[in-house]
Amino acid sequence: MESSAQEGGGESRKNLVLAAMIFAVAMTFIDQTIVSIAIPQIQDNLHLSETGVQWVINGYLLSLAALFAFGGRLADIAGHRSMVLLGIFIFATCSALCGATPTGDAAETWIVVFRVLQGAGAAIMFPAALAIVIDSFPVRERGKAMAIFFGIAGGLTSVGPIAGGYLSEWTWRAIFWINIPVAIIAVVLTLISKPNNVKHPAPVDYRGLVLITGGMGLAVLGLQESATWGWDDAATWGSIVAGVALLVAFVLYELRATNPLIEVRIFENRAFAIDNAVLFIISIVFVPLFFFSSVYSQVSLGYDASNAGLYLLVFFAGFVTAAQFGGRMLDRAGARFPVVAGCLISSVGFALWARHLTDLELDSQWPYIVLAGVGVGLVLGQANTDAVSRAPRSSYGEATGITQTVRNLGASVGLAVLGSILISQNRSHIEDSLGTFGIPKSDADGIANSLFSGSGGGSSEFGAHTGAKAKEVFEAVQLDFAQANRVVFYCMAAVMAVAFVVALLGMPSGRLPDPDEVEETR
Repeated sequence: MESSAQEGGGESRKNLVLAAMIFAVAMTFIDQTIVSIAIPQIQDNLHLSETGVQWVINGYLLSLAALFAFGGRLADIAGHRSMVLLGIFIFATCSALCGATPTGDAAETWIVVFRVLQGAGAAIMFPAALAIVIDSFPVRERGKAMAIFFGIAGGLTSVGPIAGGYLSEWTWRAIFWINIPVAIIAVVLTLISKPNNVKHPAPVDYRGLVLITGGMGLAVLGLQESATWGWDDAATWGSIVAGVALLVAFVLYELRATNPLIEVRIFENRAFAIDNAVLFIISIVFVPLFFFSSVYSQVSLGYDASNAGLYLLVFFAGFVTAAQFGGRMLDRAGARFPVVAGCLISSVGFALWARHLTDLELDSQWPYIVLAGVGVGLVLGQANTDAVSRAPRSSYGEATGITQTVRNLGASVGLAVLGSILISQNRSHIEDSLGTFGIPKSDADGIANSLFSGSGGGSSEFGAHTGAKAKEVFEAVQLDFAQANRVVFYCMAAVMAVAFVVALLGMPSGRLPDPDEVEETR
């Protein structure tokens, strides 16, 4: 009887820990998309420059990408629970300060600085939160727990456009203030559930920190700004090459360091390396998908910003459902089957989705959107859980930092490369089709560019260029943009096919190892 009661209490505590960590990371997932929706109002109210607008979005993402690895290592040294609480405090405080940005000359500097610090808070919090979930559940239950974690947290990404649309009707400042009550709930649940806070004291490798932060920062900066600077600009390639050089120097230094920031020899574990390779490849598709789908639904389908989120919810219907099945498969037989099958299913789903994008209606697309979501849902949580669980228990935070760094780098590559393909394809299609209306190339290029700046929301926007033919021109542009997206989505299908080959050839069979069986590498 007593044993049963203790077991029930343990089950309740584990679920409370899971809920606490979901609330903690919910803010970071929502923030990936919610700010983009409100950026026109922010720019208008604060009189931000175009560069300032870019840094309101990119500053957060850049800080997040550069500091993830450090956040994971710090969590292992100082304690996972401590770092979650510190990260929540930094994130929520900076969110409040972003919402309190004063109007005037200081506005641009103020909001960019606190967006960067907000990203730093997320980088401290997220690896620790993920490590807590991994550590709180026994190996045979992790798949199910992580499926819930990634299913709910991932689904919250699509809430951003919906919430952003409604909150912006009141005030753009509310998109930042919404994080405050979520943070309070996360703190309360964390304090009640008291997840483990075991510390593994070690000197902080500051040289390694400078190298990886500089390397990730420069590499991601070059990739993010490639659409603005252009691929033929020396600044683009200079940033990427310098970043890669610093990352190579980081690896070489870490191999010789006594107390490395990251134990890079963990990649000698074949399963860990393959998991991370798969995570990198699918992130080329997964994160950029939010941007491409949102803009496509607004331009080609004519949805408003709020309903664009509903378009993404179709994807997450498949994603969340499949994540639960994938988690159970992981617990029963290991990650190989759900990851291999998921990559193949998503590749087929993206290809069929691409084929029907030019139908310009959701009715013909939704089965394939769900199919793509099912595929990604089978892969993401399972590859992530498998990778972290193959690290020693004392390094869960570090392993999580590595997986999230890999995912961020993949997302940056995807946004840069697929974004460039979309822009060039869209410009080419629009120049050809609008040429039949007698519209000059320069005006056609202006219309193409407006689709990515938030000013291309309806046929009336083209009146200055097209006069009485505005409606016909806009309908042509809707189809042109769909055709450009079709090329991008076929590329996504090809990327997932590559992930399928990597997983098929590289992932080992069998269930996750027990932590006690994992050899300590430190």
